[in-house]
Amino acid sequence: MLNGEKKISRPLRWAMVGGGRSSQVGYKHRTGALRDNTAFQLVAGAFDIDADRGKDFGVNLGVAEDRLYPDYQTMFSEEAKREDGIEAVSIATPNGTHYEICKAALEAGLHVICEKPLFFTSDEVREVKALAEEKGKIVGVTYGFSGNQMLLQMRAMIEQGKIGEIRVVDLQYTHGFSCNDEADKTSEAQKWRVDPKVAGPSFVLGDLSTHTYYMSQLIMPHMKIKELLCDRQSFVGSRAPLEDNAHILMHYENGAVGTMWTSSINAGCMDGHRIRIVGSKASLEWWDSKPNELTYEVQGEPVQTLIRGMSYLDDSCNTDERLAALHQEGLSDAWANIYLKFAIAMDAKNRGDEETLKNLVYPDIDAGLEGVRWIENCVRSADKGAVWVNFE
Repeated sequence: MLNGEKKISRPLRWAMVGGGRSSQVGYKHRTGALRDNTAFQLVAGAFDIDADRGKDFGVNLGVAEDRLYPDYQTMFSEEAKREDGIEAVSIATPNGTHYEICKAALEAGLHVICEKPLFFTSDEVREVKALAEEKGKIVGVTYGFSGNQMLLQMRAMIEQGKIGEIRVVDLQYTHGFSCNDEADKTSEAQKWRVDPKVAGPSFVLGDLSTHTYYMSQLIMPHMKIKELLCDRQSFVGSRAPLEDNAHILMHYENGAVGTMWTSSINAGCMDGHRIRIVGSKASLEWWDSKPNELTYEVQGEPVQTLIRGMSYLDDSCNTDERLAALHQEGLSDAWANIYLKFAIAMDAKNRGDEETLKNLVYPDIDAGLEGVRWIENCVRSADKGAVWVNFE
């Protein structure tokens, strides 16, 4: 169980690029990083493309004014001159900027935590992975939902053979908040998401489905996709060629089949984030709207609801427990879990502790690469007319 005691010798000096006042994700990063004040300490930032607004925001966060910078280039340069300069940076900016900022951060000798999708192409990810290895640095990806520890319970139960051989994978991440174009016109955080020059080759495939795809990999690390078919639509026409709805069919190498529905136009839906894994003996199902519960259905037996924090759960699940079963955890705790693992990974990398890195389960650069490959293959299938393509 986690109780705030330090997992590394001291907090890492940490900064943010982006994540300012109008950001949809900045606060999630800060609550995740700072939940355990033994993991990260926020000491600097280039929070906004508007330098004055970014400085005002940073002062209100309690960051020293002389460490609030107009852009990331200045921050990396000036912080490198300090004995107490930053050691890690989070990138919470639009997709099209991730690649150049991530490279600059690694060149400056910093560990990196980056929003998803990581970059536009898998070739870019492979290039940055090589650079990270050369510099001896960690690149983590903020698949924030993956810190929900009941996903680790699913992983353990599948490894233990509790559901038998996996036959069907049913994935969904949908909501209805973009069922019209109002937010496209009024929300700064939404405008860039539907602009191909900034968002890249996809909207909901990158913004939503990469979360769920990574979570499925976390749960089933040995399940590999052989081929897929993606059919995507732009129901709000001004978003074309970017999709606001997509259906994906998957064939896995072991013969299992899968589906993914991802959508921002599921009108009336507040949170349709669900994972169901069907095996030859039983099924497991988890909903983001009920993150503390896991449904376990054994054929011919009463349905079981497993509750977060209970002693009957696997140790790998309860290691990330924070509040005990009587109290409810949620997305903030999930982000805190992955940020703590980012810190442990960075500390281990600094010390050359490869054993810790080998056994640590967190969204690393390989997870980021898989997310970009997922988008590339889905877009390739859709653009060919919704045809089956080999998963490359």
